[in-house]
Amino acid sequence: MDAIYRKISWRLLPLLMLCCVVAYLDRVNVDLAQRHIQDSLAFGNQVFAWGAGVFFFAYALFAVPCNLLLEKLGTRKILLRMMLGWGAATAAGAFVRTPLEYYTIRFLLGMCEAGFFPGVILYLTYWYPAARRARVFAVFASATLVGGIVAAPLSGAMQQALHLHSGMQGWQWLLLAQGLPAAVLGIAAYFYLDDHPDDAKWLSGFEQQMVRQDLNRDETALAKAAGVDEDEDDQDEPPSAFAIIWSLLRDPAICLLALANLLLAGASYALAHWAPALMQRWSAGGPQSGLLAALPGIVGIVGMIAIGYDSDRRRERRGHFIACMVLAAGGLGLAIAADNGLAWSLAGLSLASLGISSALPLLVAILTDLLNRRRAAIGIALVGGLAMMGGALGPALSARVLAWGDSAAMLAALIGMYLAAGLILMLALRMAPRRGGPDAKDGLRDKIARN
Repeated sequence: MDAIYRKISWRLLPLLMLCCVVAYLDRVNVDLAQRHIQDSLAFGNQVFAWGAGVFFFAYALFAVPCNLLLEKLGTRKILLRMMLGWGAATAAGAFVRTPLEYYTIRFLLGMCEAGFFPGVILYLTYWYPAARRARVFAVFASATLVGGIVAAPLSGAMQQALHLHSGMQGWQWLLLAQGLPAAVLGIAAYFYLDDHPDDAKWLSGFEQQMVRQDLNRDETALAKAAGVDEDEDDQDEPPSAFAIIWSLLRDPAICLLALANLLLAGASYALAHWAPALMQRWSAGGPQSGLLAALPGIVGIVGMIAIGYDSDRRRERRGHFIACMVLAAGGLGLAIAADNGLAWSLAGLSLASLGISSALPLLVAILTDLLNRRRAAIGIALVGGLAMMGGALGPALSARVLAWGDSAAMLAALIGMYLAAGLILMLALRMAPRRGGPDAKDGLRDKIARN
């Protein structure tokens, strides 16, 4: 079976990861070009803050509708539409002149990107059984860290090289140039990907059957945990989207997972927002700060893939997630104790990056373990969409803490958020009934609410 899933991974993941890198670049390019846009358009910092909030609000608002469309129409069609849409929105940003136009573009970008990450997670559940998902989610999510490493140097080089070419500012060329790859990759995904294993002509009939058996085994285990006869359940009339949303909102385990994800995302966006300033302070503004800033991301990439693989190998999720939150808190604690010393501060940030980066794939794997086929599309998007609000709340909260204290106080607040996320996840799993599955060894409790 390992050979079958390696074949699937080499077919799907490289293209999906490239799409993820492009999504990250298109999301953060205005932040990297902020100073140049301000010089050109006289936008204040408040305009960019509101623009970020509008993006995350649109993302949260449209995550569920996008995933429902993906489930109904297929991944290829929706991915094509999303990537054409956010590529066009990114390119159109080159021609904004007023704050209202800027807010409109950021809203459209959030709306089009809303279905990408939750949609790809849902798509991967069509191909991989629960026992293999942590490593796959980790490999896919590592593309975000790759994007974070290349974004700043790539953005700076493009703006410098294209500034005033054909009379346009460098930041305008940056947005135009980075909008194009999304459209090209969307077209490539439409022709290259297959919606389901049964559609994949590059898999033999035997390989398709083996994948189908693994996925059906998961569904059977979920149905038994809920006390539902699978044959009878398949004959029931499918519940409406509103009924599924209501059942999820009444499910304490899912709600607590959403809260843990919100804290994780909020703290992580806050740390990413302030990390460049911290690095400048630790390195005393030296030219090496840009190179050093890549080290935590590299550590995070290696760590998240290794921890995801180990989680699948041991068939355990909860302990790995708690360990990641302890690593995140301990790393930030080390950075505080280093008192702006470069070596130990960088070591602490790298340790924190390892824990933070590795936690998200584990949480997503736990979430997909809790959802049957009927609830997966909405559940993944609902938890992921709500967590994106942390992208707006996290940096705002950390800025408020900085206004009261210093960077040590801000890092201490983030430590509290990470530890709270770990405790909330433990509580969520205690509130769900047991089933045999990927975490049967440590008694992962998986919840299937009856529709």
